[in-house]
Amino acid sequence: MSMGPFDRNDRLRWQAASLLAAAPVAAFAATDPAQEASIASAMASGRHHVEQLHQRVLAGRSATATLEAWCAEHGLAGKARVRAVRVQGVQRDAPDDVRRALQVDASTPLRYRRVQLACGPRVLSEADNWYVPALLTPAMNGLLDGSDEPFGRVVAPLGFKRQTLHDQTYWPARGDGAGATVLEIRALLRDSAQRPFSYVIESYLQGALPH
Repeated sequence: MSMGPFDRNDRLRWQAASLLAAAPVAAFAATDPAQEASIASAMASGRHHVEQLHQRVLAGRSATATLEAWCAEHGLAGKARVRAVRVQGVQRDAPDDVRRALQVDASTPLRYRRVQLACGPRVLSEADNWYVPALLTPAMNGLLDGSDEPFGRVVAPLGFKRQTLHDQTYWPARGDGAGATVLEIRALLRDSAQRPFSYVIESYLQGALPH
């Protein structure tokens, strides 16, 4: 499954929002008080939503389920169904710290998956995921290899729990437009036997914020 690009109006709207978020307050010193109040309100609202998303993801068991609930709550799409859009042609070897976290040595096969999680036309997050296929069932591995199903939905039968290793918010957003990052999380997924089987780096994007 692939996603079409944002149309021209979408791109212009995101570019404007990004510039507004990144502009220093001093740049608006010459504006009237009403405009300054509007800018301050928009900045405060954006920061509030970033912190809300941050806390929701940290408290959630699955990023997919959390984003699906978030999408429904804020009306980000007509149907609040999160889908994984696989980024094809990208392969990254697991860094040493990833293998250490997964408790595997260099001889243990790992698989890599890069996806965008989208709800309707919006891309909410991007994720790099290294996982241990030997700890998944053949059916799970088959789905991950041959479909765009979100990782969390596929491996849900493992009864996994997330362990957050690092989290960082960015406001103003880091980058430009809808693809600017507002939150980054590194997490380890452990199955019901407490075995680490997945290491994920998640970048939550400005497209996840209600506008």
